[in-house]
Amino acid sequence: MLSVVNAEGTTETGSLIDDIVRDGARRMLAAALEAEVNAYIAELTDQRDEHGRRLVVRNGYHQPRKVTTAAGSVEVKAPRVNDKRVDEATGERKRFSSAILPPWCRKSPKISEVLPLLYLHGLSSGDFVPALEQFLGSAAGLSPATVTRLTQQWQADHQAFGERELSASDYVYVWADGIHLRIRLREAKSCVLVLMGVRADGTKELIAMSDGYRESADSWADLLRDCARRGMRAPLLAVGDGALGFWKALAEVFPETRHQRCWVHKIANVANALPKSAQPGAKKALQEIYNAEDREHAVRAVGAFAKTYGTKFPKAVKKITDDVDELLAFYDFPAEHWIHLRTTNPIESTFATVRLRTKVTKGAGSAAAALAMVFKLVESAQARWRAVNAPHLVALVRAGARFERGHLVERPEAHAA
Repeated sequence: MLSVVNAEGTTETGSLIDDIVRDGARRMLAAALEAEVNAYIAELTDQRDEHGRRLVVRNGYHQPRKVTTAAGSVEVKAPRVNDKRVDEATGERKRFSSAILPPWCRKSPKISEVLPLLYLHGLSSGDFVPALEQFLGSAAGLSPATVTRLTQQWQADHQAFGERELSASDYVYVWADGIHLRIRLREAKSCVLVLMGVRADGTKELIAMSDGYRESADSWADLLRDCARRGMRAPLLAVGDGALGFWKALAEVFPETRHQRCWVHKIANVANALPKSAQPGAKKALQEIYNAEDREHAVRAVGAFAKTYGTKFPKAVKKITDDVDELLAFYDFPAEHWIHLRTTNPIESTFATVRLRTKVTKGAGSAAAALAMVFKLVESAQARWRAVNAPHLVALVRAGARFERGHLVERPEAHAA
């Protein structure tokens, strides 16, 4: 029910439009909960006791409770279900648990995304309450002490993430990049070292994230050695930019992994060695290389690029001809995967939003806390990552299948029909 509008056009809880949004959110949540319960009961309508009575029926409502959502604090009365069925394995009564509003839920996951953003913007825990009141209309249950406990929990989550066992996660492809964010890391020259991978089922996953010094070989080697120690298997292909630190560390820790240079970074490097007048044509010529229909045509396009620009701009051409094998490695894998393997876009796109939402922060705050906040943002984004194209081919790649011109030409024995 909406509040009375004052002469100033406001209500007791804020503006009229805020009240309308909150009331709409409350109604939508109530309708969703009703539909969820009705579907649950309808699915089990044939479950009856020896007297023919239904074992799963409606049983009024739970006590009202307030839930903090992105639309503000809304009061919810969740439907209650009387489930008389017994689990044969445990002997315990079965219970209905809402996937929309679990019994423990007091705030939506969106709030968990807002809090690290506020931290990265430099707000202290004492500033969170007024900030959230402006954003949500209420900050009930989110006192400075609560926020402090949450940030401590996020640091613990990040630490647990960095210590988890990796032997059960087979990463066939990996992307590596050093992301420079304007947050309070250990020192000005630090950056966030990020390793993402593709599992054998085609899904993408964050593997590791730590702060490193200038993307040095030592920093990357520490990260890769730690992954290997925790059971990570050598990936078949690693994608990264031209930072020598990563490739040197990779050759030391996973020498059998093939190298693929990121084309986005490479084009930027080539453009820096050319006058502005020549850059548009050169970029178009480079696109002809990485968009070629197969490796053979790509090699021809490299030759054409060298012929066109070699006389006037030998340094620019050398950046391509010296790294041909590493630039064209993706052509030996399924054509469906080429778009994923020729750049570090999976990392860049994920951190683009984080970059936009961070700025220089001052005052109290540790590197561990800042890194934990970034981790929580990436963890939230990970839920929305989609699998690579043709995910079923990733397992074949790992098993040793051979591809020519992007097409499967030889299945490994274990997968042969």
